[in-house]
Amino acid sequence: MGMSQSYGPADDVESFATIHRALELGLDFFDTAEVYGPFKNEELLGRALKGRRDQAIIATKFGFHIQDGKSSGVNSHPEHIRQVVEASLKRLDTDHIDLLYQHRVDPNVPIEDVAGAVGDLVRQGKVRFFGLSEAGEKTIRRAHKTHPVTALQSEYSLWERNLEADIIPLLWELGIGLVPFSPLGRGFLAGNVKRAEEYPADDFRHNDPRYQGENFDANMRAAEQVKELARERKRTPAQIALAWLLHQGEDVVPIPGTKRRSYLEENIGGAEISLSGEEMNLLDDALAPENVAGPRYSERMMSLIDR
Repeated sequence: MGMSQSYGPADDVESFATIHRALELGLDFFDTAEVYGPFKNEELLGRALKGRRDQAIIATKFGFHIQDGKSSGVNSHPEHIRQVVEASLKRLDTDHIDLLYQHRVDPNVPIEDVAGAVGDLVRQGKVRFFGLSEAGEKTIRRAHKTHPVTALQSEYSLWERNLEADIIPLLWELGIGLVPFSPLGRGFLAGNVKRAEEYPADDFRHNDPRYQGENFDANMRAAEQVKELARERKRTPAQIALAWLLHQGEDVVPIPGTKRRSYLEENIGGAEISLSGEEMNLLDDALAPENVAGPRYSERMMSLIDR
């Protein structure tokens, strides 16, 4: 997403180089969506993977109504899903999507109809696997009964633990993988952040409640334990945060977004780190929910979360 929106100006040359470097290093799971841009990010990925499609696993998403270059509410009606997939296939320059997510739950369309529509696309060979994003327990169970859900993509990281009480146990029960987005807390856990007002108005962090005022100060204090452990281990905070996630289980596959090769190579280092039980407990305690200040989204964005 960050290559095309929300995190400063786009740089297609560096984005291409970053995607190609990922392939060189053995990273093959690429996450995009029609709404990123909108449309621009799928087109970027399609161009970057031209001639290399067989090396990549492509995940994309449907679920928003997009008109005149802007999204305006959710739309997961089966006919819309079919139209979106045809358009995504063209932009991605491929004949199949490996993992197709419903981006946000549509309260106006029974999830059984959504799962059924994706199931039809699986049978047609246009999609391989079905996923959900930010779905709640009831939605996941109902969808899984209609067509197997392969993965749930939701925000999960050291500083966002909302899935631990109910959602993660359900995923393990049903054999569904977890794909945490924003595993670095939108950059906060990487240790190189500024206050909300210091970012441009079109940068996502400018309006992020956790970057604002007293919330920012409290969260900086909470994240200090990550920085301290990183110093002790001679690693970066980002690598420690990713290592924590990778210690949650083999079915947890975080997707740290980056626009640059340097950060890509740094992130990969997180997979090399083994954390002790004591270190895991230190991190758990430092960034326990009561120590993290502010909601993870604005009220409008939170209204799209199926909880």
